[in-house]
Amino acid sequence: MKKSFAKGVFRPNSELLGRFLTMGAAILAIISVVTIVSFITVKGLSTFIINGVSVKEFLFSTQWWPDRLPEDGGPQVGVLVFIFGSVVIAMLAVLLSAPLGIICAVFMAEIAPSWGQRFLQPAIELLAGIPSVVYGYIGLSLLVPFIRDNIGGMGFSILAGFLVLSIMILPTIVSVLTDSLRSLPREYKEAALALGSTRWQSIYHVLIPAARSGLITGIVLGLARAFGEALAVQMVIGNMRKMPTSIMDPVITLTSAITMDMGNTPMGSLWNNALWSMGLFTLMMSCFFILVLRFVVRKGGVVR
Repeated sequence: MKKSFAKGVFRPNSELLGRFLTMGAAILAIISVVTIVSFITVKGLSTFIINGVSVKEFLFSTQWWPDRLPEDGGPQVGVLVFIFGSVVIAMLAVLLSAPLGIICAVFMAEIAPSWGQRFLQPAIELLAGIPSVVYGYIGLSLLVPFIRDNIGGMGFSILAGFLVLSIMILPTIVSVLTDSLRSLPREYKEAALALGSTRWQSIYHVLIPAARSGLITGIVLGLARAFGEALAVQMVIGNMRKMPTSIMDPVITLTSAITMDMGNTPMGSLWNNALWSMGLFTLMMSCFFILVLRFVVRKGGVVR
């Protein structure tokens, strides 16, 4: 009797505490996001508002001389080279990892026996858990010398960058697509087989099209990861501030330039403000990827 009475007394208080904690955590998350976005936006717009740099010059110029003296022509902060490097490396990494991810996901979800799934699933999860600095160090120690000795060039190149990135984003694509394939109704495959389709025909014509939302989601998430990666790419691409002419040339990305220069620039200078503007551009690209994901999920629906 006393036990039931105690439960009746303390249960409302427990529910109230739980609601208070969850609401507090949600409010804290919202405040954090708004604060970070507002701070980066204010700092990023300083280049255009305070320093008077035009958006056209900033985005479409290849001249990067933020510390040039006025008698030599004055400073210029064109970031087209950085944007080009980020886009090229991210796109090439996705073009390589997307087909591999589809193959791995199909094998794990539809073909592999139970022992194969028990081996492959932890391997994919291990790839996702390896720190980016480890990927970069392996690329610097093995991939860069291999490219230099067997293919040509200095080794530090776009090729090394997107090869490292493709391995890094592969677990993201595989995990999302595997979950999408496993969540498909069993009737899809059974109906295809009942109509005379082979296993490969049912996979190619029925299952993969039905899981296209998960496929696109995995690719976009992998692209966002590749676009925002800094350390692993920085270690293998050479970080040369000029427009490349082939995949064997060194290049630099937005994130690499920010990490290398931010600690060496005085706060409030044009150089420092330009780096914040590059960070704002990267944030806008991340928001764009999130909007694409929401559009894909809302348009195509998530298959459950």
